[in-house]
Amino acid sequence: MSDFPHTPPKFSWTFSPEANAEIRRAAASGIYDIRGGGSKRRLPHFDDLLFLGASISRYPLEGYREKCGTDVWLGTRFAKKPIHLDIPITIAGMSFGSLSGPAKEALGRGASAAGTSTTTGDGGMTEEERGHSKTLVYQYLPSRYGMNPDDLRRADAIELVVGQGAKPGGGGMLLGQKISDRVAMMRNLPKGIDQRSACRHPDWTGPDDMEIKIHELREITDWQIPIYVKIGGARPYYDTALSVKAGADVVVLDGMQGGTAATQDVFIEHVGQPTLACIPQAVKALQDLGMHRKVQLIVSGGIRNGADVAKALALGADAVSIGTAALIALGDNDPALEAEYRKLGTTAGAYDDWHEGRDPAGITTQDPELFNRFDPILGGRRLKNYLKVMTLEAQTIARACGKNHLHNLEPEDLCALTIEAAAMAGVPIAGTNWIPGRNGY
Repeated sequence: MSDFPHTPPKFSWTFSPEANAEIRRAAASGIYDIRGGGSKRRLPHFDDLLFLGASISRYPLEGYREKCGTDVWLGTRFAKKPIHLDIPITIAGMSFGSLSGPAKEALGRGASAAGTSTTTGDGGMTEEERGHSKTLVYQYLPSRYGMNPDDLRRADAIELVVGQGAKPGGGGMLLGQKISDRVAMMRNLPKGIDQRSACRHPDWTGPDDMEIKIHELREITDWQIPIYVKIGGARPYYDTALSVKAGADVVVLDGMQGGTAATQDVFIEHVGQPTLACIPQAVKALQDLGMHRKVQLIVSGGIRNGADVAKALALGADAVSIGTAALIALGDNDPALEAEYRKLGTTAGAYDDWHEGRDPAGITTQDPELFNRFDPILGGRRLKNYLKVMTLEAQTIARACGKNHLHNLEPEDLCALTIEAAAMAGVPIAGTNWIPGRNGY
């Protein structure tokens, strides 16, 4: 028996200070908590995987003399004009409305300078983004806000959004304070009134109807451009398979670490699966249909650096997409603005009240006084630099594994640090050949 008396913990694990604070907030307000960003809980992620660099059994490549390719083709299945990108890192859909016009321009500038694509998001196509984006993907969402056939034809690809990682099965939100005259005009909404997008498309009730819609979009665009289908990370095997059978050229898979402009906190933290768990299931669906690499897979949700890119590609993705990281690269959540974030009752690194439209960085706002602070040329340059660094990091890893193209990375180049990550990714625990859940174990 211990000589020291048992000291009970200060707080209950179940009824923690955070849980208690939320109970009090809900009791006082009578409404659920709304915020932006992605999941804040600790989830199995790419950090739980390690690469097995080459030595004798595999021969590494010399970085200064031997090339490592990074380009990717998207939409090669049916489109007459598939997309060819210099790097396999794209910019995810973030709407004009959730973001300011200058921020959308910066995304287009940065992506074009880095040789990749950007995506419109909900709310339609802005001239700032189209004018500065060499390759622009047009999102077609359940809301159909700002959608018109002319803009569909001006796009380089169309992304049919079925689900989003932060809120699979839920629609988006745009609060009234961000619905300016211009946003209201583009979305055909009253100014200053809260808007909530539908959780499903009104044009179909299942995959057969979605096939008809995809065919309709192909007819509108004369079969020229790729059609993507974006799914949230809930049931990735079946949703990927059904997307392929409906005629998608590209499947975009968004895990629960993916961000959002605004939704219920309970969605962000309790619906969906980690990105790491989703990729192998989607890849298996493509393999079972004989369509892996024929229908391209883009993965998003928590991608931060070149190692994340390399790991996603090693697990079978063709490309990745970034959203939150791109905003940080532009200058959002900058500690230099800490004093102003403090005035909002938060801190730079934790700011997720994007829906309130008071972002001092001028990125997630429609307030002219705030968004005029943001320089889209400088923002675009910062994004280009960040994409360049991510690409160089991924190349460095690929060369160390003896690969002359990022797409030659494979699961055999990986091991896992935790049982959870090993089971999700389908790679062995480091120092063993054991993959949890395989071969009856």
